[in-house]
Amino acid sequence: MSKRVIDVACGSKMFWFDKNNPDVEFCDKREVERHEYYPHRYIEIKPDTVCDFTALPFDDGQFKLVVFDPPHLAWAGDTSWTALKYGCLKGDWKEMLRKGFSECFRVLDPDGVLIFKWSEVQIPLREILPLAPYSPLFGHRSGKNMNTHWLCFMKPEAEK
Repeated sequence: MSKRVIDVACGSKMFWFDKNNPDVEFCDKREVERHEYYPHRYIEIKPDTVCDFTALPFDDGQFKLVVFDPPHLAWAGDTSWTALKYGCLKGDWKEMLRKGFSECFRVLDPDGVLIFKWSEVQIPLREILPLAPYSPLFGHRSGKNMNTHWLCFMKPEAEK
């Protein structure tokens, strides 16, 4: 049986309850061996598939659910723990995120769902939404300062 879910930028799988869920294809362009990045805080980035979310090596319509939690920091020190933990947007990040959304919808099943997570600590969500080819169905703000947005998209009927 093939996997039904893909996380295209899993990082250290922070929000996953089961970080080894056999039904999820965990992807990231980085691999980081488990180590202490801050006193008593550890990180490990160990994707099933090492790839960039702008060029996913999967067939069209292969997944029922896509999780897209891309880096959200436009600036962070190259060796900082925040860049290590969350990644950092470099270069033409708007085009990179546009390509990421496009790839997420490409690998999504015609009736599939895309869950998008964005923390607007540096870049407001209003700058990100125009990069998606479709509008979200609904969303929710969360976090200590209500800066994290969880949005749900569904692949339109026209894509069938």
